[in-house]
Amino acid sequence: MNGFIDPEIFGGGNTLEAAQTTVPVLKAFRARKLPIVFSRIVYADDGFDAGVWCEKAPRLRELTESNPASQVIDILKPVDSEIVIRKTQPSAFFDTNLGSLLRNQNVDAVAVVGATTSGCVRATVVDAISANFRPTVISDCVGDRASGPHEANLFDMQQKYANLIASNELDSIFA
Repeated sequence: MNGFIDPEIFGGGNTLEAAQTTVPVLKAFRARKLPIVFSRIVYADDGFDAGVWCEKAPRLRELTESNPASQVIDILKPVDSEIVIRKTQPSAFFDTNLGSLLRNQNVDAVAVVGATTSGCVRATVVDAISANFRPTVISDCVGDRASGPHEANLFDMQQKYANLIASNELDSIFA
């Protein structure tokens, strides 16, 4: 999302570089006609669905349907056949239909990219494995505001929750 590559909102660190590295990865998934799902944080204009997460990070309430910060960045813009999940929590699985959409397409493994490594990426990975999906994090396609949380969370996810690969190792997950 635009807000997570903008250092004035939620971005900074390596988030823009991670998004740029995702461009050829997205192209490879599209070429193989694999299911692609984007997630956006979207709250109601009046904030009625803003929960405890927004108490901790009040600027999240600004991420409404029409706010440019809540839109998928242009270089990764979804195409017609791709699904966009709207969420109000860090995990793309929590309180969304993502799990059922993936199971309906006989998906049993997910590749996770995005921002932030220590937030939404990690929460999605933990929920993915909890729902018996096999997560792979494409390590140079995830970003965070600072290198410390980014590296620590990559280490921890690899130890307990996910396989980690770099984008230049993508062929290993297509085999």
